[in-house]
Amino acid sequence: MNHPLSIADAAALLQRGELVAFPTETVYGLGASALDANAVAKIYALKGRPATSPLIVHVASIDMAKTLAAEWPSAADALARAFWPGPLTLVVPKNVLPKKTFVPNIVTAGLATVGIRVPNHPVALQLIDAAGLPLAAPSANRFMQLSPTTAAHVRAAFGDELPVLDGGACRVGIESTVVQILDGQVTLLRPGGISRKQIEAALGQVVRSIDEVAAGASHPAPGMHARHYSPRTPLVLVHSPADLPAGLGAYIWHSQFSLLPGAHMPGDPSEYAARLYDVLHELDNEGWAWIAVELPPESPEWEAVRDRLKRAGSL
Repeated sequence: MNHPLSIADAAALLQRGELVAFPTETVYGLGASALDANAVAKIYALKGRPATSPLIVHVASIDMAKTLAAEWPSAADALARAFWPGPLTLVVPKNVLPKKTFVPNIVTAGLATVGIRVPNHPVALQLIDAAGLPLAAPSANRFMQLSPTTAAHVRAAFGDELPVLDGGACRVGIESTVVQILDGQVTLLRPGGISRKQIEAALGQVVRSIDEVAAGASHPAPGMHARHYSPRTPLVLVHSPADLPAGLGAYIWHSQFSLLPGAHMPGDPSEYAARLYDVLHELDNEGWAWIAVELPPESPEWEAVRDRLKRAGSL
């Protein structure tokens, strides 16, 4: 578009069944009305996303989230009150009766659950309010490619195909944590901006994990493909400069000084996460033969960063 997109413009597009990219605190989302199956189908088509990968529904409040759920377990309420607005998605049983707040099966990959979160970004919240709709929104990128943390990243991926509501750089920088609450079990499906330790502290219980999904089956959450979040440039995970591939490449490190081209990353996991995709986008555009990343420590606070790196690259 030739002029900046306003919230009112974006809301009108969403109400007409069109797509809009919008900012959240995690990454930019590719949004459509979560109640419009035809609009959501446009998301899958534009991204090239498989139908087995569900979408997260973004809402403006806990009350709005409850309208989409068949039940609202006590664990969901505890986590929502502790971390919303924020980078936490709750997967709960969804409404199954066709009604105003019925979420179509295309949003949930045919599953009887729905992932919901309240984003912690004023532009996202204002957009949901202005549209009067819950918004289904995966990251605003081509499937399996790097997630966007600026409006410029979205425009580089889609050009003029997609209107973009510019809200500046994303603060958290990696996707939300996804927690499923089903049949009395609390399961971490994807690590993210809220740590496992924070979730367990809020609930007073250990949270189990799930690592694999049967081939061809619908995934209970987005971001569970073995390969994901990848730059076009081959990304290699290393333990030290001694492991670097041959040829000319860029090196992302955090623990020691290096004269190699690339980027020195913060030693704090939250600060590292906030920079990660932006640095990868920059290096991906520089034409290196490879990008090598020094693996962060194998400790709980680095779980989300390590998850993204392992899905983006290879050892």
